[in-house]
Amino acid sequence: MQKFCVFEYLYRDAANYKAWGTLVLRGVVTESDLEVLATHFESGEFFIAEQLGIPPLYAELWEFSNGPSIDDHVWHTFHALRPATEEDIKGPVFDTVKNFISKIRVVKDWNQELSPHWNI
Repeated sequence: MQKFCVFEYLYRDAANYKAWGTLVLRGVVTESDLEVLATHFESGEFFIAEQLGIPPLYAELWEFSNGPSIDDHVWHTFHALRPATEEDIKGPVFDTVKNFISKIRVVKDWNQELSPHWNI
């Protein structure tokens, strides 16, 4: 039986409104993988979704603000990397753990200009 895990993340604007997202990954997370997240994410938790090819979550909040606002910024937040439940694996698989961690590992600088909010 194949193993899966779930990458949980969120977008929290400056007014503290939140939109949550999950990505199902094929494979098992190791302590080394968690260390990559802690050392490569800004302050151990922030990342630019577009730079990793992760679906950004801004638009979920735009429904309430009629588009981007002064509360928007470029950063998404890592929340958890946990084992997948049977319910989780009913949805699409985003990537493998190995490929996903490799994408994070190669980031030297987070490119804020990839976000639609970089110049707000």
